[in-house]
Amino acid sequence: MLYRLINILSQWAIPIFILFIMTYGYIKKIKIYEVFVEGAKIGFFTSVRIIPYLMAVMVSVGIFRASGAMDLFISLLAPLTRITGIPAEVLPMAIIRPLSGGGAQGIMVEIFKTYGPDSCLGRIAATMNGATDTTLYILAVYFGSVGIKNTRHALPAGLFADLTGFIASVIAVKLLLM
Repeated sequence: MLYRLINILSQWAIPIFILFIMTYGYIKKIKIYEVFVEGAKIGFFTSVRIIPYLMAVMVSVGIFRASGAMDLFISLLAPLTRITGIPAEVLPMAIIRPLSGGGAQGIMVEIFKTYGPDSCLGRIAATMNGATDTTLYILAVYFGSVGIKNTRHALPAGLFADLTGFIASVIAVKLLLM
C-alpha cells in the first residue's frame, strides 16, 4: 500500500510542481512564458561562457589519466592505504571525483564490472559517489561563469569535504554494510 502511494506521488510530483508554479505566477500576475524565455536566454549565454572552463577540466582529467600520473600517484599512496585499511582500488575514483563527475562514474562502472556492485569495493564506490562532489569542476564552472578569480576558502573547504566523504564512505560501508 505504501509502495503504491509513493509510486503515485512520484509520478505526479513534477506535474503538480509545474501546475503550482503556473498558478502562483497567474495569481501574482507574472508573465510566465516571457519570464521562462528570458531565463532560457540567460541559461544559453551562461552555457556558452562556461565552455572554456569545461574544456579545461575535461582536458586536464584526460591528461592526468593518460599520462600515467594517476597510476603513479596511486602507487605512492598504496602503503598508506594498506595501513589505514582503505582499498587501493577505490583511490582512482577518490582522485578523479573532485575533477569530473563523468570520469568518476566511469571508474565506478569499472569497479562494478570487475568486482560487482554488491562487493565491498562496489558499495564503497557507490557510497563515495553520493558522499563527495566535483569540487574543482564546480569551482571552475560556477565561479568562472560569474568571473570570480579568488576562491578564498572554497577550494580547501571543498577538498576537505571530499576527503571526509571518501573516508566516511569507507568507514560506513565497512561498519554498516559488510
